[in-house]
Amino acid sequence: MNLRILTVTTGRILRQLRHDRRTIALLLLVPVVLLTLLYFMFDDQPQVFDRIALVMLGVFPFIIMFLVTSIAMLRERTTGTLERLLTTPLNKVDLLFGYGIAFGIAAAAQAAVASAVAYWLFGLDTQGSPALVILIAVVNAVLGVALGLLCSAFARTEFQAVQFLPVVAFPQIMLCGLFVARDQMVGWLEAISDVLPLSYAVEALQEVGVHTDPTGTMWRDLAIVAGAVIVALVLAAATLRRRTA
Repeated sequence: MNLRILTVTTGRILRQLRHDRRTIALLLLVPVVLLTLLYFMFDDQPQVFDRIALVMLGVFPFIIMFLVTSIAMLRERTTGTLERLLTTPLNKVDLLFGYGIAFGIAAAAQAAVASAVAYWLFGLDTQGSPALVILIAVVNAVLGVALGLLCSAFARTEFQAVQFLPVVAFPQIMLCGLFVARDQMVGWLEAISDVLPLSYAVEALQEVGVHTDPTGTMWRDLAIVAGAVIVALVLAAATLRRRTA
């Protein structure tokens, strides 16, 4: 990995993102709209809202970033941009980690806006610091980026890229502990949940929800999610093709 090339690549992706107003609106406004729906669904059950909204602050960035990055990388392949880029000193690792950093910066803005709305407009109440919630949400968003880049290598069209969303994201959402506590699941479901990175992101958020100070479990879970990001990016670099046949 070349630091200068990585920096230039990150800057290029950020400039492209800045000029894409629809994507910016998707990143910043959709989580706010969904949180608003949750607030009015549970306006007479504040404790339920606190529990669900806290988890959604991590789940929404994961889903949105997965969708955006898988389509963005597919476009780079189908338009021939990726093939031209790889004729330069840029390598696949620089490109994919550049995507991870660029969209991580976008995720920080997304998480900050959504958290501000949740805490100061809708009165979300957690024992831990909102800064920790934002940190976990950003790492979870980068996980979505990494998995989106990995899945995009196996798609030929944008429609196929979107089809990976229910395959990769929905099982993780169902088994992350949002609907049923993981230790109350059937044994084989709990075993599957234990190998899904989103489960640890949700557990980290739940730790922030009930503990005033950061816990060892929270830091462990965050490290697991960060490790999953690195593994996914490396696998994406290994499987990425220059063009879509």
